Amino acid sequence: MIPIQTLHRDLKENTPTTGASWKQQLSEAITSLPELVSALGLAKKLATQGQAAHQSFRLLVPRPYLSRIEYGNPNDPLLLQVLPDSAEMHAVTGYSKDPLEEADHNPQKAIVHKYKRRLLVIATGTCAVNCRYCFRRHFPYGENQLAQAEWQSVIDYLIAHPAINEVILSGGDPLMMKDSLLARRVQQIEALPQIKRLRIHSRLPVVIPDRVCDELLAWVSASRLDIVMVWHINHANEIDAEVKNAAKKLRDAKVTLLNQGVILKGINDSVEAQVNLSETLFDAGIMPYYMFTLDPVEGAAHFDISIESAQQLMGKVAAELPGYLMPKLAKEIPGKTAKSVFAPTLSSANS
Repeated sequence: MIPIQTLHRDLKENTPTTGASWKQQLSEAITSLPELVSALGLAKKLATQGQAAHQSFRLLVPRPYLSRIEYGNPNDPLLLQVLPDSAEMHAVTGYSKDPLEEADHNPQKAIVHKYKRRLLVIATGTCAVNCRYCFRRHFPYGENQLAQAEWQSVIDYLIAHPAINEVILSGGDPLMMKDSLLARRVQQIEALPQIKRLRIHSRLPVVIPDRVCDELLAWVSASRLDIVMVWHINHANEIDAEVKNAAKKLRDAKVTLLNQGVILKGINDSVEAQVNLSETLFDAGIMPYYMFTLDPVEGAAHFDISIESAQQLMGKVAAELPGYLMPKLAKEIPGKTAKSVFAPTLSSANS
C-alpha cells in the first residue's frame, strides 16, 4: 500500500500550476464533484450525496488549493470548506439568503453603504473558490454588476458623500478583475482627495498565490493610498510556502496585510486550530484581525456554533497567545452601526 503522505506529495507535485499564470491556473480549477473526489482518493459516495448542494451552489476549487488538502482524508479542514454536502439542503429556521440584510443598504447598483466613513463596492460577482459557508452565496450579483461605463456612478456617489474616506473593494473577489482595469478604477478613486485608504478583501492570493503578480504589484506600489489587503484564511494548513511568498511581495510593496476568518464547526473550532492559525499567520507577516462567528446564511447552518461557545473557545485561545496575536471575536449584526465585538470568556488562573 502506498503511504498517504506519498500520495499527498505526488498530488502536490503533479498539480499543473508551475509556471502558469494565475488566469491559466484559474481556468484549470476543478468544477466537477466526481473529479474532486477522485483526485483526492475519497469515497465515491461523497460525490453522490453532495450533488444537490453542488447544483445549488457550484463547486469551484483551484488546484494550488487542492494540493494542500490531505489525500484520502474526508475530514480534512480545507476539504470541508469547499466540498458540497447534503446538509446544505436542510432548511433551518433563522438562516436566510440575506443574513446581513445588505439589501437594506444597497442604495444603488454595486454599492453597500452601512457605515458612515467607509463604502463597500461589489467590484465583481465572481470568485476563485466557492466556500460552502459564504454569506453572499445567494447575493444577487447579476443585479449588481457594473459595466465599465457605470463605474462613474461609484465616483459620483463618493463625491456626494464627502465623509467617506475609505473604499472597500469586495465581491465576489475584486482580484478576479484584470490588473489593467483595477489600476484604472483605483486611479479614479485616488483622484478624490477625501479618500485615504483602499481596502481589498480577497481570498484569491490564498487559493492561487501567483495572483500576486508583477502587474498587481505595479499598480499597488504606484498608489498614493494606504492599501490594506484583508485575506480570508480559516486554517493554518491553507498557508504554504507559496502563500508566504505572495504575502512577502505585498509587504515589500507597503501593503498592510490582515486576516479575517470564520469559526467553523469541525474545521477550526478548537484551541489548537486557532492557536496554530494565529501563529502561522504572523510567521507569514499577516496580522490576525477578526474571527467571526458564522453569518446565518441559508445552506451553512451545519458550520455554526453559538456565540457563547465561540467566547469560551477564544477565552482558552487567549490563554495561549500574546494579545497582538488574538483576533477580535466579532459578529456583524444587521442594524448595528459597527461590528459587534465579544469578549472571550476567560477562566480563572486556579481553574
